[in-house]
Amino acid sequence: MRSNVRTAALAAAAICFSAAAGLAGFAGPSIASEAAGAPASSYAAHAGLALQQSGDLGLNAANEPARLAQDVDFSTPIATHAIAPAEQGEILREAERDGRSLAALVDDYAGTETPDEEAECLARAVYYESKGEPLTGQLTVAEVIINRSRSGRFPDSICGVVRQASQFSFVRRGVIPTPPQGSRDWRIAVAIAQIAIRDLADGGAPNALFFHARHVNPRWRLTRVATIGNHVFYR
Repeated sequence: MRSNVRTAALAAAAICFSAAAGLAGFAGPSIASEAAGAPASSYAAHAGLALQQSGDLGLNAANEPARLAQDVDFSTPIATHAIAPAEQGEILREAERDGRSLAALVDDYAGTETPDEEAECLARAVYYESKGEPLTGQLTVAEVIINRSRSGRFPDSICGVVRQASQFSFVRRGVIPTPPQGSRDWRIAVAIAQIAIRDLADGGAPNALFFHARHVNPRWRLTRVATIGNHVFYR
């Protein structure tokens, strides 16, 4: 009887000890254990909270219908990159060409002075060869002179082309006369010269290298390109 009581007491003591040991094993859990034991929040819930805290990002709300591509307003212009200085000149020239009439360009560039010797030679040639002609005709005369300077068949400068012997009747022994500086025709010629050199507008005879007045008939074996005003242009 005593033996049974003692055995039971020992067994009870062993159970109590085991329970106490188990409690003692979880008394001071590590931080990692705490994190593992904490309720895990879903990625969607976490992301949703972050978006709410960051403000409105322009996304559809959960209760809004999805927008289709055709419903989106694409009218807002896209930001552009800064333009490199080397590209600015070309872009400005293109912008100046777009939507500008020749008459408007002439108004912008009309004046009594030219920026350099080449423009001066060209303006004088335009004045003496085509003053009073339609603006397109005057521009085409200027382009013929520029085309010659680039062709390899004539002197390689504008002044050289204008001064070339037996080419322009107003030139005497290589001397280009001075036009009346205050005249309207001279102001137009100054503008036409700068427009042609800057390539801000196109004349009416692409790649033309020759022209003559309509009242003469030199019987050139050349390709006729255009007739503008009182001049016939060839290449």
